Amino acid sequence: MSFFNKIFGDKETEDSGGDNSFWKPLHSEDQLNEAVTNSHKNRVVIFKHSTRCFISKTVLRNFEKEVRNSDRKADFYFLDLLAHRGLSNRIAEQFDIEHQSPQLIVLENGKAIKDASHQSISVDLV
Repeated sequence: MSFFNKIFGDKETEDSGGDNSFWKPLHSEDQLNEAVTNSHKNRVVIFKHSTRCFISKTVLRNFEKEVRNSDRKADFYFLDLLAHRGLSNRIAEQFDIEHQSPQLIVLENGKAIKDASHQSISVDLV
């Protein structure tokens, strides 16, 4: 790790969902279909994050801390909505949810059962 990364953090790590191993990347419709299929076995959480937004980054960090300190069981998917805006729009359309950023969507049995944005995002929704 470079000197500047030690001081300022690793932007790539932060912008891809941090160094938390519970995130699964969500980059394609195939991965979205996998998440929907998985929601029939476990709850699925999709976190839509704007990598250029300070508020989104703050909400993401707070949510990650909550997840690490909880015993909630779910499959957690991370979507960089700036890099994958088309997929973000597809999610909004498929689950009939207005696009927000940051946004948390909880899937169960192939359907969105909860969604929240900004300060309303909490592990309690999982």
